[in-house]
This record gives sequence, C-alpha cells and structure tokens, in this order.
Amino acid sequence: MTEIIGIALAVACALTANAGFIFKHRGANAVPSVDILRPLWSGKNLFRARMFSIGMLIAAGSWLLHVGAMALIPLSIVQAVLAGGIVVLAIMAERMLGARVGRKQWLGLGMTGAGLLLLGLSLPPVHGAHSQFSLPGMITFEAGLLIVGALLINGPRFGAPHKHHGVMLGAAAGILFGVSDVGIKALTGLVGLQGPLGLLSPWLVVIASASVLAFFASAKSLQDGEPVPVIAITSTAANVSGIVGGFVVFGDPFPTHPLAMAVQITAFVLVLVAAWLTPGPARVATAAVA
Repeated sequence: MTEIIGIALAVACALTANAGFIFKHRGANAVPSVDILRPLWSGKNLFRARMFSIGMLIAAGSWLLHVGAMALIPLSIVQAVLAGGIVVLAIMAERMLGARVGRKQWLGLGMTGAGLLLLGLSLPPVHGAHSQFSLPGMITFEAGLLIVGALLINGPRFGAPHKHHGVMLGAAAGILFGVSDVGIKALTGLVGLQGPLGLLSPWLVVIASASVLAFFASAKSLQDGEPVPVIAITSTAANVSGIVGGFVVFGDPFPTHPLAMAVQITAFVLVLVAAWLTPGPARVATAAVA
C-alpha cells in the first residue's frame, strides 16, 4: 500500500510540475532579464508577475508531493514516474501557451518519455524507501553535479553558442534540482532515524543553496529559451540525476539480467538522442501575460 501511495504522489507531482513551469514561463517573460548577481532585484521582479507567482504556488504544491513520494519509495522509482510528465508537456504547452510544437520536438519528447518509461520498467522490484546512504558517495555525487551545473551556467564563457544558453541553463537548473532532490531524500532517512533533529544536518544547507541557484537558473532559462525545449531538458536533467543518484548514493537495486541491462542502456540512449532533438525552434503564437 505504501508503494502505491508513493507512486500516486509522484504521478500528481509530474502533472503539476509541468503546469507550474508553464505559468512561470509566462510570468518570467513579462519582467526584465534575470541577473543572478542581483538576486533580490531579480526575485522581486519575478514575484511581481502574477503568472510567475501562480507558477511558484503550483511548484510549491508539486514539491510537497515530491517530498512525500521520496519519503515512501526509492528515489530512482520516483524520478522514473516523474519522467512520464514529459510526455504530456507538449500538449499542455499547446493548450496553455499557444506554442507550436514541431515534428522534431514531438519526436524528441516521445523518445524521452519512451526512454524514461523503459528505465522505470526495467528497474528491479524494491521494498522500502531506500533512504540510507553512503556519506562518501553522497559527497562525491553531489559535488560532481554542482560542478557540472556551474559549467553549464557559465557555458558562453567557455565558448558555447549564446543561442543555446537557454537550454544549457535549463539543464543546469535540472541538475541543481537533482542535487536538492538527492539531499531531500537523504534528509527523509535522517529524520526517520533521528526525528526532527535530522533536519539539522549540513545537507539542509546544500539543499537550500542548490534550490536558490536552480530557481534563478530556471527563471533565466525560461526567458532565454523556448518553453518546450527548456522545460523538457530541465525535467530530463533532474530525472536522470535523481535516477543515477538512487543507484550511486542510496544503493537502489540495479538490474543484473542481461536483457534488463540492455533495456536500461537503450533507455539512456533514447534520452540522450532526445535531448539533442528537442532543443529545436518552437515558436510561441500568443503573447506572454504578466
């Protein structure tokens, strides 16, 4: 019964997360460009946009559903279920934003959904929440994600084309959300063992820092990039980070049967190819509304 409740919470989180992103996109494009060096000014501008504030309220509800799911079932399972939300992203964008999603983007979204669905189906059966973690593995994994996220944020300084910066910021935001998710999963285990004292863990600082960086990177990505590619790459980066974190940090079971391993390799290849396909042009037909 616990597993069913956890999966139901993850499904609800997947649906609300996309809606939150779309509202935030509309609000973010009605205010001046985000300047991460001026966080208070940028944050005030963003929250003055009604649509962005609505998006953040929806995102907050989605986050609570996410935390509830992570407290009940393994992280890799949660993220695999969340990945299903990408499949309905294009439909929601067309209905809510008037975005014209091209054939290439539909193909990319379909491949992403198929790959992550295969990944979820090929995971071995698990029991319990799998919240215990290896401290060295946790430190190494989180530090690695933070480094990759920082490199993506600073992509143009290393010669990356500026026209791809929106998508790169979206990927960075997703990875930083992954840092936060892995930290939250660890906290659920600590709270389970230590009670409220578990919240005093240093990982709370990591979670807060990653969340703030992800907030500004995500808002800037929604300003600089097209909605469907940016939201898709943000969700995919967060989901893949969480799934890998489940294996590496929390010891979620990895398939040992050759067929299951082949399915997982195929799933990751589909996701990588989809990430290349999806960031193509996708025009927004209707004007953004504050």
